[in-house]
Formats: sequence, C-alpha cells, structure tokens
Amino acid sequence: MPQELNYLKETPSQTAGPFVHIGLAPGAAGFDIYRTELGWDIAGPNAKGDRIRIEGLVIDGTGNPLKDVLIEAWQANADGIYAHPEHAGEVEAGFRGWGRVITDFETGEWGFDTVKPGLVPGRSGMTMAPHINLWIVARGINVGLNTRLYFSDEERANAADPVINLVEWESRRQTLIAQRSERDGQAVYRFDIRLQGENETVFFDI
Repeated sequence: MPQELNYLKETPSQTAGPFVHIGLAPGAAGFDIYRTELGWDIAGPNAKGDRIRIEGLVIDGTGNPLKDVLIEAWQANADGIYAHPEHAGEVEAGFRGWGRVITDFETGEWGFDTVKPGLVPGRSGMTMAPHINLWIVARGINVGLNTRLYFSDEERANAADPVINLVEWESRRQTLIAQRSERDGQAVYRFDIRLQGENETVFFDI
C-alpha cells in the first residue's frame, strides 16, 4: 500500500492591505526607516534627455480614485538603455530608471519626475516605442497589475510598437497612452489608470 503523502495547504489569498506604504515606501508615508529612499525622481540628476513629469489617478470600478496605491515604475534612459548589469557603463551615473511612488492620501493623485525614455530595442530586431512600465498594488488587488504608459506625442513609434499592437481594439490601445500638456515650460503627461468598467486600462499577464 503506497505511503500516504502529506501536502502543505495553499496559503489563503491576501491583498496588499492598508499598510503597504510603510513597508514599500516608508519615507513617502512619513516613516524614517531606510537610510536611502528611492525618491520621486527615478532618473537621477545626471540623466540626459527631456525632463518630464508623469501624473495621474488610479480609479476603481465606481469611478472613485483609490488613495492607498503603490506604483512601481521602470524605464530605459533617453538612449533606450535600461540600467542593468549587462549594460554597465552605458547609462548615466546615478540613473536607476526604477522607483516607487504612492498616491496622495487626500486626493489619490500620484506622480513622479523623470526623463522621457528613448526607443527600446526589442526581440527579433523589433523596436519598441518609448514607454514606462508600471506595476500597481493596493488594498483589494490580489495580484499586482502590470501595464505600460506610452506617450501621445509618439504617434509614429506607437503605431509600430509590437506590444501595443497586441491589443486588438484601437479604443483599448488608447488606455495605454499618456496625454501631453505643459506646465511652467515642462512637459506633463497625464495617465489615469482605470481598474474596471468603461475604458478599463489594458493590463498585461507577465
């Protein structure tokens, strides 16, 4: 008779909870825990290229902004190169291209400063349009959501991008496009993330 095997039970699913900011972005939440904070500028002072600001809301299925969201962003530099050990010496000193921001507890607004990324080499010789990768976690979200932010003033590059073209409907593609405006001479891109309902943002299973 085969020996009975004991298996561990599956851990119950849990959301990020209301204290996600303390563990992942304590400085922004008002806690002086870490020696070095990731900050709101993910490019660093030495990054070349056009300085821009990204702003938006994370909106739930009822149309209301969430106010306890954490967003991770990562991007290439203005030359389309990611800060990765394989590219040591190819990015500017201090360019991290990655950071965490949280939403404002009162308004739900989030934002960060960076430089506009360049065209990024993709697989099989294809080139990806300038974009910023975003990962969203919040109370009520069981698994972090992955999406991309593209730029409204990169129409030609967007039209040829192999990832955005995976989205069948043009109206759905528009949920990935940040809209450009200007404030005090600086480019500001608006990118509202809609979790459910009409104009729901496209999320990627990666």
